[in-house]
This record gives sequence, C-alpha cells and structure tokens, in this order.
Amino acid sequence: MQSMINENKWVTYMSKRARLIYNPTSGREEGRKRLVDILQRLDAAGIETTTHATEGEGDATRCAAEAIDNGYDIIIACGGDGTLNEVIDGMSRKEHRPPLGIIPFGTTNDFARALGIPRNWEEACELIARQELRAVDVGRVYTGNQAKHFINIAGGGVLTELSYEVPSKLKTVIGQLAYYMKGLEKMTRLRPTELRMNVEGHGEFHDEFMLFLITNTNSVGGFEKLAPSASINDGLFDVLLVKKCNIAEFIRIAAMALRGEHLNDPHVIHMQTNRVEVTTPEYVEINLDGELGGSLPASFEVLPSHLNIFADLSGVSSYR
Repeated sequence: MQSMINENKWVTYMSKRARLIYNPTSGREEGRKRLVDILQRLDAAGIETTTHATEGEGDATRCAAEAIDNGYDIIIACGGDGTLNEVIDGMSRKEHRPPLGIIPFGTTNDFARALGIPRNWEEACELIARQELRAVDVGRVYTGNQAKHFINIAGGGVLTELSYEVPSKLKTVIGQLAYYMKGLEKMTRLRPTELRMNVEGHGEFHDEFMLFLITNTNSVGGFEKLAPSASINDGLFDVLLVKKCNIAEFIRIAAMALRGEHLNDPHVIHMQTNRVEVTTPEYVEINLDGELGGSLPASFEVLPSHLNIFADLSGVSSYR
C-alpha cells in the first residue's frame, strides 16, 4: 500500500530489508559518526537496515556476498571507492544481485561523482528511499586464475599506485591533501613501462607508456573530464594510454586533462572497447577503483548492465 514518509515525501510500497556495509574510517570517520542518523532516515522510509563495519581487506566483499545469500532486498555501501569496490566485487560474483545503494563518505568518491550521487548523506539516503534504479556496467579483470571486479577504473603505472599507497590514517586526518603529497613524491620516480596491449576492435599496441587507464565513467581521481565520452551503461570501456614523455610534458598533459583538452595531445591514445589484454616483461601492479588488484598480465572485460544502482533518473543529482 502506498504511503508518504514524513516531510521528505518519500514513497514506499512495502518494507524492505537492507544490509549496510560501512567503513568506519572513511571520510575522516564521518560515516561512523552519522550511522545512527542514516539508520533512522532509512527506517523512516520503510527500509529495515542492519549494519556491518568492515574490519580489513576483503571483509566488505565477503559481507556483500553473504547478504545476498541471506536474502537481503538491498545492499548499501557506505564509505569510499575502496569500500564500494569490495561490495561490488562480492555482489558481481552472484547470479542474483539485489539493488545497490551508495552513501559516499570517502576522500574522492569517483563513481558516486560520475553517477551524480550526492555526497550529502541525507540526499543519498533519499535516493535509496525513492527506489529509482539505473542499470550500470561492471568491469571484470582476470589475473592468472583469479577474477575481480571494478566499477570505475582499472589502470597501471607509477601514478596509479597513489590511491592504495596513501595510508588510510593519513587520508582520515588530511583528506585529499594526502594524495597531493604522495603525488609529489611519485613524480621523482616517474618512468615509462613497456606494455603490449591487445584492444578489441583496435588491434595491438606495443610501446613504452607512462600509464594506462581503463575507465567505466568520466571521473577518475577527481578528474571529471578524463574520459568525456564515457558512459556507465554503453557496454564499453574508455581506454587511455599516455606515451613515454618527460616530467614537464606529463604535467602539461595532466593540466590539460583538468580542462578535458588532453585527448588531442600526441602523447595520448584514446579508444573505446569491451575487452583489453595487457602484458609486460616488467612487474606492474593493477589499480582497481583505488585498490591494489594484483599485477599484470591481465585481461579486462565489460559486463553490460550487470548491477542496478539507486540513482536520480530525473536528472543528475548535485554532488557536494
């Protein structure tokens, strides 16, 4: 039976059971501080919610898979890009995948930014309560016999190591500044890597590259124009390669990327595809949504419209 919920004019049709998986250290511990308020807001919308605080690497993945096995109607990821990645990895392995809600409390929140999910926790809860769903693609990567999933970005190269090398305690204390500090340190070790890439529909690329990025959205590391044509549900990755260059040239390209002008630079290769294979004679780690995801060689593929996520279908929600 249709009912109106409080002053927020949320609409629900029946009570639903949700499992909220949260990182107590994300966003300077703001998620932990707001947990009671979040639960009250969801309860007012007819969403009966239990919680799980993550305790270490892989914990959110296990909890998301267990929540599906236990019949929860909704999974909610509350934290940053790392927490979201683990939740999506756990869900994507299952044949039945309930809707996913996102309450972003991390330092960067790339995927939430790309999907227009507001950083304001009250507005994020409202999106979940409104029950409007958007189908989104998921990326899957194979490294050896192991498969993992990502929702926003996969990549390799010295600067892609930033997000998982910055200590969580430092991010809790100083937020985005921690990445800038680490980036300055990384610049002194910036060097190209020999890569061989087989890109479906585009052939083979064998050269020295500063980094490679395989994106599912337009927002990567806070750069909102890195892949301007990327769509979350077109069944395609946007692949970006930066050819060998010196530090001054690399900084110039990064500045251009802030304005979305980098794709015409001769050092940048941009393509769209649904499958990529990457090999190298060197040791290169893989970044998956800001987390360490193994090392090359690896193959990447798109799983079209693999998850349904609560989003604003009337337009793009404000991100703040």
